[in-house]
Amino acid sequence: MKAGIVGLPNVGKSTLFNCLSNAKAQSANFPFCTIEPNLGVVNVPDPRLEKLEALVKPERVLPATVEIVDIAGLVRGASEGEGLGNQFLGNIRECHAIIHVLRCFDNDNIVHVDGSVDPIRDKETIDIELQLKDLETVEKRLEKVTRAAKAGDKKAAKEMELLNRIKETLQTGLSARSLQVNEEEKELLDSFQLLTAKPVLYVCNVDEKSAKNGNAYVEKVKEVVKNEDAEVIVLAVATEADITELESYEERQMFLEDIGLEEPGASKLIRAAYHLLNLQTYFTAGVKEVRAWTIHKGDTAPQAAGVIHTDFEKGFIRAEVIAYDDFITYGSEAKVKEAGKMRVEGKEYIVKDGDIMHFRFNV
Repeated sequence: MKAGIVGLPNVGKSTLFNCLSNAKAQSANFPFCTIEPNLGVVNVPDPRLEKLEALVKPERVLPATVEIVDIAGLVRGASEGEGLGNQFLGNIRECHAIIHVLRCFDNDNIVHVDGSVDPIRDKETIDIELQLKDLETVEKRLEKVTRAAKAGDKKAAKEMELLNRIKETLQTGLSARSLQVNEEEKELLDSFQLLTAKPVLYVCNVDEKSAKNGNAYVEKVKEVVKNEDAEVIVLAVATEADITELESYEERQMFLEDIGLEEPGASKLIRAAYHLLNLQTYFTAGVKEVRAWTIHKGDTAPQAAGVIHTDFEKGFIRAEVIAYDDFITYGSEAKVKEAGKMRVEGKEYIVKDGDIMHFRFNV
């Protein structure tokens, strides 16, 4: 699953990407420093893995991961090909969620592409470009389905009705994700691959002294996005970059405590991106390895098994399931069995976040 970092040039996207992935994307004080999108595979911080490792003592531990893409900065007119417009918009289309970085700090030494700091204007600049591109996509699709609907195609008529509602939404300056849809329409909406239908996480990039409680810029952003069903995270990106440069865990913790934080903001962001993508984790735990597996919320036991190998899903017989809390309480699989806390689940079982699972299959 991929989350794309977007924003205007020079708001701190590449610096944030470096913090998240420890991949040293070039970051400099001028626009279009990032041209090809950088891709980083980021571990999802999960303290449950450490507890399982302490109990099981495996040979190796493998955390869940999310792909993060650092996309070139967008400018006004991108929907018409300005700057790196078309390439930028194509890169976003390939992502499942958007991490939108907004500059929420003053610093005369860092150029702002529009000459002054105003996160609300910056957000609108990007929203408008994405909305214009979606409007173009919707209008092209409408041309096709309208002909089919007029010829009596019922499926096309439903699609046409939804496309017209999306068009009206976009024309009023709202994003497609703000549209109220039922399950059937949601599936159809997803198939259109609209940029403004993707879930979004706003990252307010602040200075060090605002890292804990935010600032006036952050409050404005929260007010503007309150009806968007989006999450807002406050991050002092430059400070986070300094923290990742420190050698030891102890040094990093001391630095964090000095600025009033319990954990790196980057960890909060990765977890938020994971939830934004509607993902959750189940574990396999044995002496060879303890591993976190990524699935969608609502996935069944066979679907979860299929993440390990497609044969596991095809030949699924049953799953042996231990709740994470039971494993920690009893301390081992054997003791969980003795206490009668291991469950055997079939094909209909909906996997819960943190389940420890063992699959029986036959191919």
